[in-house]
Amino acid sequence: MESLLQGLKAAAEPTRLRLLALCAHAELSVSELTQILGQSQPRVSRHLKLLCDAGLLDRYREGTWAFYRLADGGDCADLARTLVDLVPAADITLSRDLERLETVKSARAKAAADYFRAYAPVWDEVRSLYVPEAQVENTLLEIIGERDINDFLDVGTGTGRMLEILAPRIQRGVGIDLSHDMLQVARSNLETAGHRHCQVRHGDMYNLQLPGNQFDLAVVHQVLHYAEEPRAVIDEAARTLRPGGLLIVVDFARHDEVFLQTEHRHRWLGFDDAEVSGWCLGAGLETRPVERLPGKPLTVLIWSATRPLRVGAATAVSMDGEGAR
Repeated sequence: MESLLQGLKAAAEPTRLRLLALCAHAELSVSELTQILGQSQPRVSRHLKLLCDAGLLDRYREGTWAFYRLADGGDCADLARTLVDLVPAADITLSRDLERLETVKSARAKAAADYFRAYAPVWDEVRSLYVPEAQVENTLLEIIGERDINDFLDVGTGTGRMLEILAPRIQRGVGIDLSHDMLQVARSNLETAGHRHCQVRHGDMYNLQLPGNQFDLAVVHQVLHYAEEPRAVIDEAARTLRPGGLLIVVDFARHDEVFLQTEHRHRWLGFDDAEVSGWCLGAGLETRPVERLPGKPLTVLIWSATRPLRVGAATAVSMDGEGAR
């Protein structure tokens, strides 16, 4: 009762109700909300704090920025959504706010496109070395099959592509990446596609700052070859899985294309089948057969492993490559 009353009191003010409505349509920073509302930043910040304290909004730190979105959990998450739904769609103030929101989104999309355009030749060069991404994605979807996925984690989300292709299958998606520029691209892509149930966060793949036993599916797509400690990435992703949850790792088989290290900052020249399988086993997962997608000159491998429904039920695999790098 107390949390409900606190939520109602926090929302019972015109500016705060406008903020709730805006944050239901997009994940926004203080400066963006200030621009839309035409109010001072200190005033907007005070309103945001009250809404967060009441559990109606979530706040996420991203470097020197903070982003706000409608609460995703807690006692008042349903209240926040209900209040937003009660705001008349034809309300003149809300309509003007949403028009200004579209201007903010357009500016974001342009910045993301500029960044993507600058680096597209680099990505295209690497992609030309292996099978088309569509083939990789289709194989990944086949591995997932018809399993129920409520919560999905994308480690090293990049442009948010994994979130996009899985969005129709999931209830909630979270993408983590260390690059602010890539997060900008991903956020823009998800907003353009209308995937409001997906979000991206700034974070470290070695320390995700996420609770354990939370996700039904975690994907580590073309990330391990950049990692200084790839086994630690597997351990951390596995920690977040619920019992029965599935981990999928997509990366290159071991190869000799040294220019990927010197010119594209790859830390490792691919991995052996048993190497990553051994890391999955060491993380307490049950491994499954490795999928191979041969290319010229790079072969893509897709590892998959599940968290046992009971502790200690992991199935042994070949340990030839288990040693940590």
